[in-house]
Amino acid sequence: MASSYLSLSESDWQNKLNKINKLEQSCVLCPRHCKVDREQKQGICRAPKELVVASTNLHFGEEPPITGSRGSGTIFVSFCNLRCVFCQNFPISQLGTGKNMTDQQLADAMLVLQDRGAHNINFVSPSHYSAAIMRSIYLASKKGLTIPIVWNTNAYESVETLHLFDSVVDIYLPDIKYSDNDQAKRLSMAPNYWNHARKAVAEMFRQVGHLELNQDGIAERGLLIRHLVLPHDNSGTREVLRFIAKEISKYTNISLMSQYFPAHKALEINDMKRAITEQEYSNAIEFVDEFGLENVFTQESELRFC
Repeated sequence: MASSYLSLSESDWQNKLNKINKLEQSCVLCPRHCKVDREQKQGICRAPKELVVASTNLHFGEEPPITGSRGSGTIFVSFCNLRCVFCQNFPISQLGTGKNMTDQQLADAMLVLQDRGAHNINFVSPSHYSAAIMRSIYLASKKGLTIPIVWNTNAYESVETLHLFDSVVDIYLPDIKYSDNDQAKRLSMAPNYWNHARKAVAEMFRQVGHLELNQDGIAERGLLIRHLVLPHDNSGTREVLRFIAKEISKYTNISLMSQYFPAHKALEINDMKRAITEQEYSNAIEFVDEFGLENVFTQESELRFC
């Protein structure tokens, strides 16, 4: 299957680029709507307009349909539009560790990953750099990029921005973190997270549908939703799974993750300073059964319970 962006005409591309560049000018790329000129002032994500990239490499730790046998061409952009107190990658997401790259340099990095055999190009927490990434995908497509684009996101996305990625992104990989706006604000400084995440995931599903695999079991298109179970049910897992089953599809591919550990500032927060328990993860699996979800990756063999 050819990647979606290969079907776009030059006029299609220019229309998308013009619109997303306007969203970037007074930045409203994500739900925060900071409305700042990032060449002059930082928004809540603290990211400048110029791309900052922490790493570009083959990654073998994603779900099997994403990793495959040759790895996912993962691009960790620096900074993030969330401020998660438990972020395991906080030097990248919150301190901005990385190096500056032009749009063309990022395009060239994608092509290098493709040449190394990557099954896909996987942008991690990319929403605050949506405009630069779209420009880079455009440039890379003109120089021979053909593999699928993965949008590996925290789901705190603007539907207006996502709409522009229709026929650009092939695989959406959102991590729905919470089903409770108060918890999202407390633990990730993300007002109205649940409201935005539901709309964003629905738009992703509208664009790409269910996960489609090739004959080797590698994802070529579709939606795969992640959910990290948090201690004391701070993630609101039952409601997340109910939403997926009832408002997206019970056939949605889901990765139910158990690997939470207290990183960054989590050790200072009483109800976040331990790993999850075996019972907490078992409860999550019971919710899978309750809602009849059909395609769920679990991590029972990888658990490190407290």
